[in-house]
Amino acid sequence: MMPRIMFQAARRPSIAATARLPLAAALLLLPALHLQAAAPAPKSAQKQTLQSLFGFTEVGMLDGTAYRIDVPTHWNHALVVFYHGYAQQPVTFHLAARLTSEQMPFFDRHYAVIQSAYSTPGWALQQAYPETESLRRYFTKQHGQPTATYAVGRSMGGDLVAITLELNPKPYLGGLDLCGAVGPTYQAMERRFAMRAAFDAYFPGVMPPLVPVPTGYEDNHADYDRVLAAVRANPEDAMRLRNLMGLRSDQDLAHDIAYWTFVIGDLQRRAGGNPFDNRNHIYTGTSLSSSAGDFELNETVKRYAAEPRARAYLMRHYTPNGHLGRPMLALHTIYDPIVEPSQLALYNHQVLEVGFGDNLVQQVVDHEGHCNFTEDEVGDAFDEMVRWANGGPRPTPGVLKP
Repeated sequence: MMPRIMFQAARRPSIAATARLPLAAALLLLPALHLQAAAPAPKSAQKQTLQSLFGFTEVGMLDGTAYRIDVPTHWNHALVVFYHGYAQQPVTFHLAARLTSEQMPFFDRHYAVIQSAYSTPGWALQQAYPETESLRRYFTKQHGQPTATYAVGRSMGGDLVAITLELNPKPYLGGLDLCGAVGPTYQAMERRFAMRAAFDAYFPGVMPPLVPVPTGYEDNHADYDRVLAAVRANPEDAMRLRNLMGLRSDQDLAHDIAYWTFVIGDLQRRAGGNPFDNRNHIYTGTSLSSSAGDFELNETVKRYAAEPRARAYLMRHYTPNGHLGRPMLALHTIYDPIVEPSQLALYNHQVLEVGFGDNLVQQVVDHEGHCNFTEDEVGDAFDEMVRWANGGPRPTPGVLKP
């Protein structure tokens, strides 16, 4: 049976008002309000649809942002809202392409899956949350109210799961964070900035300027190869830097320095200046046997001040308030060179402090690498979260058990 492709313009949906924010301290409420106010009702969609033996697929543009909807043939009438991770280039959706291994575990379980491409690549929290919320409302208008809705996200998308369950928990029963960069953006990104400054202290002139990162900088094989050659030529300083960054190989170090430089430049352009400050960062951990290396690095590393308006942007996008309104299971690999599992510690403290600690569980699997999960592991974690969100037992923190 050949798939049937249809082209049409969607009717304008009627959208309900955005849900109110939970109460929080005034400083922490500011970023939430900024994001929440940026969720306008979708005006129009241009779409293409395909019907096959597997189900129904729709791709199109909703208010200028690409999206994809997949509804399986034997739909259970529940919905997964999927947030993709950090993308250096714009994300595109192709009508005839199958879902990736990131979304297939949910589709195979007969859930509909919706995804926004976000209108901008990069650290797109400002755009991704409201645009995905518009897509969820569009889906509900076109296909009816799901019996249950869950948020799932990978890497930066995991952060968006937590943001969604803080700002707008009402439509959702729970969420699954896969290797997510969850927590205050300033904490994770400023650490990356500090590590890149440390790299420059050990290996001056290898990478382009840090403030500002040149607009045309691209993370590519040439940058990776240049960093890798430099660290291999100076194994003692490479070891100190690996210890400082918690990395296990020169290859991981080279990848992170090249990639983080791109991310730092992305946020500098979004913020309209440099939002990062390492003046108060005390560098420790270059050696387990002596503090001399730590002291030397603190003497030689260049210190940078943040620009106040740019810093304010970084705080707005996004500083959590800890009001995790629905159960969220966070799954990590035991070693992740890009998003360390320990990164969630500060968010865990925030959630505990405001009384929502019962809504967060963290688990790990015995793999190395960023988001290096099997489809079965993703499916098992999702099943645990769904049972928990529907009144079942709270998952056991620690190791994911099939």
